[in-house]
Amino acid sequence: MYEELEGVTSDTALGALILSLALCKSPGQSVLSTSLSNSPAMAREECEVIILHLPSRCDVCAEHYSAESESAGCVLLHTSRKYLKLKNFEEEVRAHRDLDGFLARASIILDETATSLDDVLREMLKHFAEDPENMEPSCNFEKIMSTLFTDSGTPREGNGTHDVSESTGMNIQTCTSHLKFHLLSDTIQGVTATVTGVQYQQSWLCIICTIKSLQRRHVCISRLERPQNWGENSCEVRFVILVLAPPKMKSTKTATEVGRTFATMFSDITFRQKLLETKTEEEFKEALVHQRHLLTVVNQRPSAMSDGHKSHGPKPLKLHEFLNVGKGISDDIARRFPVYALDFTDGVIGNNKAIGKYITTMIFLYFACLLPSIAFGSLNDENTRGAIDVQKTIVGQCIGGLLYALFSGQPLVVLLTTAPLALYINVIRGICDDYNLDFSAFYAWTGLWNSFFLVMYSLFNFSLLMKLFKRSTEEIIALFISITFVLDAFKGIIKVFKKYYYHGRTGDSYLEKARTDAIPSLGINTTFLMNSSVSRSMSLENQTGTHDVHYGRETAVLSLMLMLGTLWLGHTLYQFKKSPYLHARVREILSDCALPISVLTFSAVGSYIFKEIEMSKFNYNPSESLFVLAPVQSLSIGSVMSAMGLGFLLSMLFFIEQNIVASLTNAPENRLVKGTAYHWDLLLVALINTGLSIFGLPWIHAAFPHSPMHVRALAYVEERVENGHIYETIVSVKETRLTSLVANFLVGLSLLLLPFPLQWIPKPVLYGLFLYIALTSIDGNQLFERVALLLKEQTAYPPTHYIRRVPQRKIHYFTGLQVLQLLILCGFGMSPLPYMKMIFPLIMIGMIPIRYNLLPRIIEAKYLDAMDAEH
Repeated sequence: MYEELEGVTSDTALGALILSLALCKSPGQSVLSTSLSNSPAMAREECEVIILHLPSRCDVCAEHYSAESESAGCVLLHTSRKYLKLKNFEEEVRAHRDLDGFLARASIILDETATSLDDVLREMLKHFAEDPENMEPSCNFEKIMSTLFTDSGTPREGNGTHDVSESTGMNIQTCTSHLKFHLLSDTIQGVTATVTGVQYQQSWLCIICTIKSLQRRHVCISRLERPQNWGENSCEVRFVILVLAPPKMKSTKTATEVGRTFATMFSDITFRQKLLETKTEEEFKEALVHQRHLLTVVNQRPSAMSDGHKSHGPKPLKLHEFLNVGKGISDDIARRFPVYALDFTDGVIGNNKAIGKYITTMIFLYFACLLPSIAFGSLNDENTRGAIDVQKTIVGQCIGGLLYALFSGQPLVVLLTTAPLALYINVIRGICDDYNLDFSAFYAWTGLWNSFFLVMYSLFNFSLLMKLFKRSTEEIIALFISITFVLDAFKGIIKVFKKYYYHGRTGDSYLEKARTDAIPSLGINTTFLMNSSVSRSMSLENQTGTHDVHYGRETAVLSLMLMLGTLWLGHTLYQFKKSPYLHARVREILSDCALPISVLTFSAVGSYIFKEIEMSKFNYNPSESLFVLAPVQSLSIGSVMSAMGLGFLLSMLFFIEQNIVASLTNAPENRLVKGTAYHWDLLLVALINTGLSIFGLPWIHAAFPHSPMHVRALAYVEERVENGHIYETIVSVKETRLTSLVANFLVGLSLLLLPFPLQWIPKPVLYGLFLYIALTSIDGNQLFERVALLLKEQTAYPPTHYIRRVPQRKIHYFTGLQVLQLLILCGFGMSPLPYMKMIFPLIMIGMIPIRYNLLPRIIEAKYLDAMDAEH
């Protein structure tokens, strides 16, 4: 049963013409209209439509004009039909604004006496021309009249007589060789699907048209004095709605959208009967206003009952839900354990195999896990003076990743060590230096307290609190993480420029370091290109460092090129699946492997093609032993208690990051079907980090945007078009543990690649990786999309759910408030004061009362709920 309106791209008089042509007796006989209202079935308001399908006008005429069919000239008629949803007057604010705009400049014709469609339309256009408020200075109404029909510009040949059929409203020219007629270009009619077919509402007709010369939209409603028979599916028309609009309009203000507003109102037979009873224009307007009220009230009742997410506040959490110890964990296990075996077999065994997609995802995930481990491992090596280095970071990533992939409830979530964790490690190192504490012991106790609090959170079902985090809050935090990746990349490249571009000439010590950092296994004869018009190449042994040129400027420039090149190639290949080049499967493979291809390509450029130029590489100091228990008994009780405070703050970071990333991974648009496991996964992360803390390995938790990118890599995506805007929609996702298992196993094997060839990956390539991750993570972020709306003209606005449901000003208010929250979060999370950075998890939690208590005082709750809705 269709509860929609059909937009018909052909005149409703087409059927009458075909029937008339079928009744022709001889070549010279005039075509007369045939009244369809004589049939009882056709005389009803909601009639059953009988469609006679004839391939083309030439086929009909062939029986009578076979000798002259070639000279008659056959034309092709393209007919397209699509269904439009009834406009929701409660949610779509544009429905009310369309009616308000019409009422302010009402163009209503009551009891029109014209009988043909052409005459009715001419009277409506004449009404526009005579109304001083609707005047269009550069508008040619004759041209509009011709644009309403498909035959605009068609020459009328022959010397036959020209007849206007009053019953069909069509201009018909009869000649000895052929006929000419015209059809309406774009109409909307109400239809109802029944077991016998589609029934048309034949008492009204909405005609829509886009005119370039118009300045603004125009609507005219004409009520005919008597029902008119204008052909098939329009047997007794009493109302004609004419909608004219310029082409450059916002997606919610187009002629189709305005027509949909009035067509929704006229689809109600009771409303049409009331309009027939009105005597004046004022009564006609009052009926329109009353119908709008009815549509709004009717739509409110089912939405309040069926859409729980539309309530003005979150569902209150009960105290007993938190006191039921372990219930969340047991529910998670009961939900996920029955499909545990399928996590290993889906896509490998059966009809829907996806081995190729698994391989490309494994390669992507391997690089996505390994390269951040190298980057943050190098950072931790500098901050801890070798206590936690690249080697330990890779080992911790391998062990933690394998355990999580095997036993987690949502294996698509990716665990990594992140920039905030590196910050905490740096703060702990500073505390240990200030108070002369053993770093390994204090680090272990902080991690143990963190795990203790995480176990408590999971046992007492604290993950239920994540229901209070709306989509808008999650996207603020997600965009904050993306910004941190960008800042880390720029901080790194600025360090390179400070070292090599501005302070390149540092004497013999600099040159000696450059020599020791060279790659001996390649037999490189290292040279420096002089930053002058003449380049000179000489061996390091002959360099004295006494020249005036700044050695190393070429290093800084090449580093910038490598960073931007990695970003450019990675993002270009990531978007390559949208291009028309190569085969679709090849495009998909290149898109899935965009990250490894870009990293390997520019690593080769930096380490081989420009081998004479020194590049900044990560430090590698091999550990004597990877698994050494921390001396936890060496700390005093006071030190252990101080570690508890740090552990509590750290646990809040873990709790928020783990649950928000899991929520983004399990988002409804990803169409995951095997269920969630927030409580169990939080417990598992606590247990994993307990072992990592004892052995002095870096902590790990759910990583953004790697986890949603992992889902995207395993997803089957299709493109859909709505009002000229292209959307990518996930159809299904292969939920498997194999990709994460293999990727983390390969990360562990990468220990064999230290120091070479992994040290051939220049640091600027890692910075380019950060930029690539940040850029791809904002894809689909509504906050970023709404910020971009401020830079777009209204005609380019996409027809998203919040554009339809929320006034534009409210959208910009909400976006501004979100940006303000994001700036506050960045102010704490990126503060130069280390201790200030540690409390930014509290700012994240503080966004909950802001969303539920402060924002509803500024913006209506229904608009907030609409912008927080998924679609």
